[in-house]
Amino acid sequence: MKRKRWLTGAAAGMLLISLLSGCGGSSGGGDSEGAASGSGGSSGGQDKVNLRLYTYGTEEAYNWSKTLKAYEDANPGVTIELVQLSEKGDTQEASKKLDLEAASSAQMDILMFSDPAGYAQRVALGMAEPLDDYIAKDGYKEETDYKVDTRLNGKVYALPGKFNPWYVLLNKDHLDEAGLSVPTDWTWDQFADYAKKLTKGEGASKRYGTYFHGPQGGGWLEFLKLKMENQPENSDFLKADGSSNLDDPNFRATLELRLKMEKEDQSSVPYTDMISQKLNYRTQFFNQSASMIVIGSWMNTEIGGTDKVPLEFNVAVAPFPKNKEGDPTGITPVTTDYVAVAAKSKHKEEAYKFVRWYTTEGQTVQGKNIPAWSQVKSDQVEQIIDTILAGTKTPEKVDKKSLVDTLVASKASAIVPPASYQAEVFKAVNEEYEKLILGNQDIDATVKNSQERVNKIIESNQK
Repeated sequence: MKRKRWLTGAAAGMLLISLLSGCGGSSGGGDSEGAASGSGGSSGGQDKVNLRLYTYGTEEAYNWSKTLKAYEDANPGVTIELVQLSEKGDTQEASKKLDLEAASSAQMDILMFSDPAGYAQRVALGMAEPLDDYIAKDGYKEETDYKVDTRLNGKVYALPGKFNPWYVLLNKDHLDEAGLSVPTDWTWDQFADYAKKLTKGEGASKRYGTYFHGPQGGGWLEFLKLKMENQPENSDFLKADGSSNLDDPNFRATLELRLKMEKEDQSSVPYTDMISQKLNYRTQFFNQSASMIVIGSWMNTEIGGTDKVPLEFNVAVAPFPKNKEGDPTGITPVTTDYVAVAAKSKHKEEAYKFVRWYTTEGQTVQGKNIPAWSQVKSDQVEQIIDTILAGTKTPEKVDKKSLVDTLVASKASAIVPPASYQAEVFKAVNEEYEKLILGNQDIDATVKNSQERVNKIIESNQK
C-alpha cells in the first residue's frame, strides 16, 4: 500500500471553483490510482475498500505506520492511504492544500482538522458529514464518551483524537522551600496566594510566583479569559450565537485577578517586562525566574528537560484553577484533533468506523498523545506518559503522579464556534487591557470600552 501521496502543486484558482459544490459532489477518486483502489469493487471475490486520510500530522508526531497497520490487520480488505499535507506538520500549509483538494475531484474519506476555527469553518463549507446517526446507531453520546465536546449547531461533525488540556506547571523545589503542597484541586484565589508566597527577592534577581504569557499582539488571549475558560459553557469572548460575552462577570474577574497579582501582590512578572524583553514562558519557567506557569500540556514532551532547555529542579503539575470551591474540577482550555468523515466520501460507513476506532483504541495504539476518549483508564494514561517522558533528558525529576492525575481529571468546555471576525475581537480586547495594565484607564472603563468596541465589530460584520 502506498502510505503517502505527496500533493503536487495546484493553481490557487482551483479553490474558487466552487468549494461547496466540490464537497457535495459524488465524484470519487481524483486519479486512476485513487479511483481503482477506492471503488469498493471486488477483487478475487472479496470487497476491498481504500480510505484516504488527509492529515497535517507527521510520522514522528503521530506514529502513522504502526497505527494504520494495526487497523488494517484488524479489518481485512480495508486499506488506509495517508495523504500527508505537510512534511513538517505545518497546519497552515496543510489547511491550504486540504482546501485545494476539496475543490477538486480528489477522493476524500477522512479529514483531520487541527483547531476549532478550522473545524468550524470547513463544517460551514459542507466538507464534513454529520455523524449523529452513526453515533446513535453505536449507542453512545459524544459529549460523555469524550472529554472534548465537538458539537456545532447541535450536530457532531468530528470526533476528537488527542487531548491537550491546559494545566499549571510548578517548581516543586520552590514549593518545598515555601512549605506548600502540590495542589490537586484549587481556585484562582489559592493560585494567587501560592504566587505571593513563592515570590522572592527584589530587582533584577527577583523570582516571581508566576508568569502570564499574554495577551500580546492580539494573541495568547487565553490569559484574559482565565475565569471564563473553566466554565462548561460560554467560555469565550463571544457566545455561540456570535453575540458578545463580555458582560460575563468572569471577564471582569479575570481583569481584577491580573491587576491584583501584578500591581498589588507584585507576584506576577510585569506586563511591560514581557513585552519589552520579549520574554518566553519556557525560559521563565526553566530558568526559575517564575515558580509557576499556566500553559498547555503540549509541554509534556519538554517538562523532563531537553538538550536545548535542561531541567535543573523537580517539576509537579496541578489542574487549571476553578473560580470557587463548589465548581467542578478540571474544566480547562483544550487543544485536540477533529477527525471527520468527508461529505464527498463514497465510503462513509467505513470511514466512520475508522474515525471511531482511531479516536478510541487507536489513540492508545498510537501512543503519542493523551486520548480525548473518556474510557481511557489512568494506567493507560500512565503508560503513554512513561513513553513521552522517556524522550526527555531527566524524566525522574517530574512528579509523574501529579501529571497523570491532572490529565485524567481534565475536561474541555463546550466549543464556541469561532467567528470570522475573531481576530478583530482579540485585538480590541488586547488593546483595552494594555490601557488598564499600563495605568491609563481603570477596570470600569476597560470593561465598558471592550464591550462597546466588540459590539461595533459584531455589528459591522453582520451588515
